[in-house]
Amino acid sequence: MSVSEHPVALRLEQQVGGATKLLATVMALPLVDGIFPALVIAGALTYPFGIVETGLLIFGGSATVAVILAEMEGSPREQATSVLVLGALLIPAAALEAALAPTIQTLIELAIFEDFAGLVILAVAAKTASAKVGEYLPRPAVIIGLGLVASFQPANASLVFTDLTVVAKGAAAAGTGVAFALGVALFGPRLRGAVDLDLFRFGSSVALGMLALSVLMPNLLPTEAPVALIVLVVTGLFSFDPNADGNVAGSVEEKAGDESDGAVAADGHGDGDAPEATLADVDDGSLDEVDPEAVDVSGFGDPSVTDGGESRTDAGYGYPDEEEDSRAPWL
Repeated sequence: MSVSEHPVALRLEQQVGGATKLLATVMALPLVDGIFPALVIAGALTYPFGIVETGLLIFGGSATVAVILAEMEGSPREQATSVLVLGALLIPAAALEAALAPTIQTLIELAIFEDFAGLVILAVAAKTASAKVGEYLPRPAVIIGLGLVASFQPANASLVFTDLTVVAKGAAAAGTGVAFALGVALFGPRLRGAVDLDLFRFGSSVALGMLALSVLMPNLLPTEAPVALIVLVVTGLFSFDPNADGNVAGSVEEKAGDESDGAVAADGHGDGDAPEATLADVDDGSLDEVDPEAVDVSGFGDPSVTDGGESRTDAGYGYPDEEEDSRAPWL
């Protein structure tokens, strides 16, 4: 089961299984569900910022990040190879759908279809933010299908050969998403553990909401304003903690070092000061040769030694009897 806990990734993993298949499904889903051609028809690729926003939010986004960082295994080179293979199929498919968009546009009422295009992006944003909410929302393909039915007008149908500019924009949008996924794969060891996936997922859903508003209400939120891109960049900055791995590793090493130092200090064997010699270390038999009567440490010695003419025994010091005088007093 997915460890990323991304609602979209969890649902797709149950259907396709496998990290590489899951990544392919996540990145190709906008082409299958019709989200990408809907955005092309709605004019989301008209401006350069729109191309970048569509590539990062539709083909890239939080689901792609979650799959690469939390699901895929192997070295960064192996993950990057998988992304490049996927991109070799994804970019031509996006270019083909972009080429068909003008022909589809002649079959529909654009004003009506744009509303459904905005609604499908809002639905994806809600599904990304909360799995519970996503259970009550229809699939994006259903919304797109309803939009095609509601806006269908065959009277003006015609085959339109689009110019290469639209095809190039569609390929550029998909290429932006592939480049984003490739960067995540290459820098995965650095990003893994340093990126808060939940925070990035929530911010991506907000950015998707901004993109949907630009399609639904272009007068309120102009399409040429890169609001969604700004929200996504800010989200990435807030969700990335460059010291996350270093702090954890440093604290673990520091704690291990403190425990090691404590163990060395307790054993008395280390690189620091030498341990103090104990009585057992220095008692090599020489102490037995010391005359107790010659030792006078604060009056310890022969009980018969007087101080000012007064016997210490008489003074009540309570020293042992004469039969124990041969023992050193500290023993």
